[in-house]
Amino acid sequence: MRIGIGYDVHKLVPERELILGGVKIPYQQGLLGHSDADVLVHAVMDALLGAAAMGDIGQHFPDHDPAYKGIDSLKLLAQVRDKLIGAGYMVNNIDAVVVAQAPKLAPYIPAMRENLARVLGMETGEVNVKATTTEYLGFAGRGEGIGAYAVCTIRRDI
Repeated sequence: MRIGIGYDVHKLVPERELILGGVKIPYQQGLLGHSDADVLVHAVMDALLGAAAMGDIGQHFPDHDPAYKGIDSLKLLAQVRDKLIGAGYMVNNIDAVVVAQAPKLAPYIPAMRENLARVLGMETGEVNVKATTTEYLGFAGRGEGIGAYAVCTIRRDI
C-alpha cells in the first residue's frame, strides 16, 4: 500500500469556464491555466503520481507543450491511470477537498465523484470529494482563486 498527496491552485478570471472534477459549473469566472485548469483533477493526478513515486503532472504534461493547450484534464487523468497500470498499481481510494469561497459546489459533487471513479475504473464509493470555504480568508476567501487537495492510496496489482 502506498499513499500520495496532491495540491493545485489556479487563479479565477473572467471569460473562462469553471470546470471542477470534469463538471462545468455555472459561474461568472473560470480558472486560468494551460489546460482546462481543473484543480480537483490536477490534485488527484499529483496524489496518484506521488504515491507511485512517478513525479508530478508538470513533468508528464508540461505547460509549455502545445499538445496540452485547453485539454480536458480527465483525459490527462486517464493517461495517469494508464501509467499506474503500466507500473503495476491499482487505485484503492481518493479523498479530495476543493477550497473555494464561491460558488457553492455541493450540487455538483456527485457528478465529480462519478467522473473521477469512471476514469480511474473505481466504484463511486471509493472516491470522496468535499468542498470548503476559507471563511473569507486568503486568496480563496477573497475570490481570487480555487485550490484543491487530494490524498490517495494505491496498491500493487498482483
